[in-house]
Amino acid sequence: MQIKKNPKVDVQNIRGLLLEIGLAVALLIVIVAFLYTPREYRIEQVDMQVAVVEEEITEITRQDQKPPEPPKRTEITVITDILNIVTNDEKIETSVDFAEFAEDVEIIQQVAVEEENIEDDQPFVKVEQMPSFMGGDLMTFRNWVQSKVRFPQIAQENGISGRVLLMFVIERDGTLTNIQVLQTPDSSLSDEAIRVLKTSPKWTPGKQRNQSVRVKYTLPIDFRIQN
Repeated sequence: MQIKKNPKVDVQNIRGLLLEIGLAVALLIVIVAFLYTPREYRIEQVDMQVAVVEEEITEITRQDQKPPEPPKRTEITVITDILNIVTNDEKIETSVDFAEFAEDVEIIQQVAVEEENIEDDQPFVKVEQMPSFMGGDLMTFRNWVQSKVRFPQIAQENGISGRVLLMFVIERDGTLTNIQVLQTPDSSLSDEAIRVLKTSPKWTPGKQRNQSVRVKYTLPIDFRIQN
């Protein structure tokens, strides 16, 4: 037996219409959803032409303040001695009896003068009596040094010559000490000059106010290559 369908209640006939209505409703819902976007979630477009200002952050440093210095104490010494003022009409008696001295006796007070000692250890440059070498002066010593020095072989081979300037001290006992090199073309020349000065005989020491003192000298020594 074949079942017959009523054409008025057949869903297949209105299927296309229902599909169009469903699409229209879905589209309407999407449009309403886009229009209902909350204001706080809207993204504003940033103007890229606006320059960004960078602020430099400066670190604030605090200097340690020194505690205030305590006030300086000033000591004031109060003089408590009272001076007794003597009027002109008051007589002053002394315990010295001038009758003990004869009229022809002259009273002389003798004061002992002690000789001043020179204790300064610093050497002098100029004194009343300069040191002497073998009865002569500094020029005598320079000639003696020039006769004793020998030109170093290494300086001669390298063609080194010139003047060596030395400084030394004549002690109170006449010995020569504290040799210092002030100027030299080469260490070999100054070493030879120092060697000769260390062999120097004793000097006659210098004197200031009849006391032996230390005296400082400066001596130039020439090293010349003879052709």
